[in-house]
Amino acid sequence: MWNPQAETMSRAELTAIQTQRLQHQVTRAYESVPFYKQALAECGVHPRDIQSLDDIERLPFTVKDDFRATYPYGLFAVPLKDVVRLHASSGTTGKVVVSGYTRADLAMWGEVMARTFAAGGVTAVDIFQNFYGYGLRACVAK
Repeated sequence: MWNPQAETMSRAELTAIQTQRLQHQVTRAYESVPFYKQALAECGVHPRDIQSLDDIERLPFTVKDDFRATYPYGLFAVPLKDVVRLHASSGTTGKVVVSGYTRADLAMWGEVMARTFAAGGVTAVDIFQNFYGYGLRACVAK
């Protein structure tokens, strides 16, 4: 989330926050997603090994085949009941790739996009079209 004090934050303070967030994300993936627990083990990395931002180089990449191999929900870090929107590729280059979003994910995405548009000069009177060419299909749970 946006931190208005970030503009006055020192490089050391920013690095400390980023490191803490990286540690949190790696721990969450390790504890919540069996795929990542195995992938980290194969790289010889445990979440406690992440001590600085430089340790990001030790983490395995997630590639499109990983989404296919764990289809449909094997990379989700939350229970399916917490997923309120699904996006899926068209599957034209292989198996469909599914991404799930929680209410918190959608709220954060809305904030990020609002900040991006504002930084680009978009105002409340502007009209724009947002379209994707990758076969986006969406389902929204009520």
